[in-house]
Amino acid sequence: MAEKGTISIHTENIFPIIKKFLYSDHEIFLRELVSNAVDASQKIKQLAQLGEYTGELGDLTVEVSFDKKKKTITISDNGIGMTGDEIKKYINQIAFSGATEFVEKYKDKADNQQIIGHFGLGFYSAFMVAKKVEIDTLSHQEGAEPAHWTCTGDTDFEIKKGKRKKRGTDIILHIADDSEEFLEEHRLQGILDKYSKFLPIPIKFGQKEEQVEDGKDKDDKPKYKTVKKDNIINDTDPIWTKSPSDLKDQDYLDFYKTLYPFSEDPLFWIHLNVDYPFNLTGVLYFPKLKKDFDLQKNKIQLYSRQVFITDEVKDIVPEFLQLLHGVIDSPDIPLNVSRSYLQSDSNVKKINGYITKKVADKLGELFKNDRKGYEEKWEDIGVFVKYGMISEEKFDEKAKDFALVKNLDGKHFTIEEYKKHIEANQTNKDKNVVALYTTNKDKQHGYIDTAQKRNYDVIELSGPIDPHFINHLEQKNDKFQLQRVDADVIDKLIDKDEKKESVLSDKEQETLKEIFEKAIDDKNNSVTVQPMATDDLPVTITLPEFIRRMKDMQATGGGPMMFGDMPMTLSVAVNANHAMTKKILEAKSDEDKQKLAKQAYDLALLSQGMLEGKSLTDFVNRSVELSLA
Repeated sequence: MAEKGTISIHTENIFPIIKKFLYSDHEIFLRELVSNAVDASQKIKQLAQLGEYTGELGDLTVEVSFDKKKKTITISDNGIGMTGDEIKKYINQIAFSGATEFVEKYKDKADNQQIIGHFGLGFYSAFMVAKKVEIDTLSHQEGAEPAHWTCTGDTDFEIKKGKRKKRGTDIILHIADDSEEFLEEHRLQGILDKYSKFLPIPIKFGQKEEQVEDGKDKDDKPKYKTVKKDNIINDTDPIWTKSPSDLKDQDYLDFYKTLYPFSEDPLFWIHLNVDYPFNLTGVLYFPKLKKDFDLQKNKIQLYSRQVFITDEVKDIVPEFLQLLHGVIDSPDIPLNVSRSYLQSDSNVKKINGYITKKVADKLGELFKNDRKGYEEKWEDIGVFVKYGMISEEKFDEKAKDFALVKNLDGKHFTIEEYKKHIEANQTNKDKNVVALYTTNKDKQHGYIDTAQKRNYDVIELSGPIDPHFINHLEQKNDKFQLQRVDADVIDKLIDKDEKKESVLSDKEQETLKEIFEKAIDDKNNSVTVQPMATDDLPVTITLPEFIRRMKDMQATGGGPMMFGDMPMTLSVAVNANHAMTKKILEAKSDEDKQKLAKQAYDLALLSQGMLEGKSLTDFVNRSVELSLA
């Protein structure tokens, strides 16, 4: 059988290309070679099922081993094996693919989705870490001779008769000096855990110690001894390959702990299973989100026939669902030759749409069947729902029926329910229903109190995505406005065109305005004197809704940058009907008038949490002085 030759490729620079450019991450060599070994094992099982292989299948476990002294890594399988001619075809002629030909030959006879990938180009990832690669193989075919192939990372190869006695293949890598990190047990274990944890054929990597019961001691208590067992690194039958009807809630929770050992239990999950017009299985979990909106993406793992590909799923999973956790497995997702990057095509768009629909259907079902339970989870679910409504039109169409707002009494409403709840009392002169909201019920307590004295309802929208959600609601709902409770004096927030009479004359109002402008001494602030209720605050400080909203949006990304650099322009509304304004006007000296006006203004700043530094110290000293007067 001895033969030497040159590998049939179009360029002699193929190996440098493989090493430097084709695979961005060198650790992928192990994924490819283990996947190929599993592929070969799947093939022999399939041939046995078809009756085309009648020998004993035996143990199909794939074994990964290494020898630090010899500087080798070996991947062994008991799969289909190869003849010398097949090595020449599948290994030397890169243009051919063993898996492609196999699938083509048997596509009408069995489930070809079991075949992982192409035994061809992936094999050459071995040369990223090896200076020499050997293949020792024996084909399943009756009467086949074992074959041994050697290549030292250039285009020359040698095939001769091998020594393997059992069906299958050994791939032996002689590790290059610059890749000796892969001769460490923990490094190899880490790669196998990452890429091969759910492969459908058992993968053995060395042995592990386990404690087993070994009789009883003199006190009749169980004794234990340490035994060594094969270290099987993978679960060959993960839950996403099973039917939901065969699974209990605990199975889903246990699998979640396998994927994310230190996480809290998820809120709920969605089992994906579709075989037309594309193949897709998986489980997506809704995690509990922290209040600070922990935008940690890359938690969804993408597999192709149980081989881990990537956790960068931005093209497959809609952006608003990238905060979910879980697994997606699809052989129909197009990958580039290194499997590292997704390639956009119509299947990716269909899968994206399918996932969006499944999530919307699941949320709608939860809301309809267990509204109380849904409301209890809303604080966590709400981020996903709002994000989805803002970013995905098709999701928004469904989500408007189960998106909620919560008022300060703790009651939840859908948007339509809430509009009906407030329209009788909170409709302005232009027939717009006005929802009042707070972003911080403690800091804005004074404004909330004023609103509630008029029997107005206030909802809480304090999340980081809420500034964008507020804009979205106004765009999607005609004759509906949202106003932050401290964005203006209450009678302007919901302007019902009800005129209030001022107890001050026009001249007194003008004088009062001048006193305040002089006391505040800030050209960025706009001072007005307005007739309000006598129990309203003497001075109300507000930031116009538009500017406040832009600043809120910018704080979470998305607002126009120009608002970040603008000076704070405050609206200062002086209550013409408050007893304190009368006292200011009647003060004996101009100095006393300024002092009282400044005190009223600082009180308003204090109520907004905007008084600090020297201004706060001056206010405290002035308060002491006035109390002694």
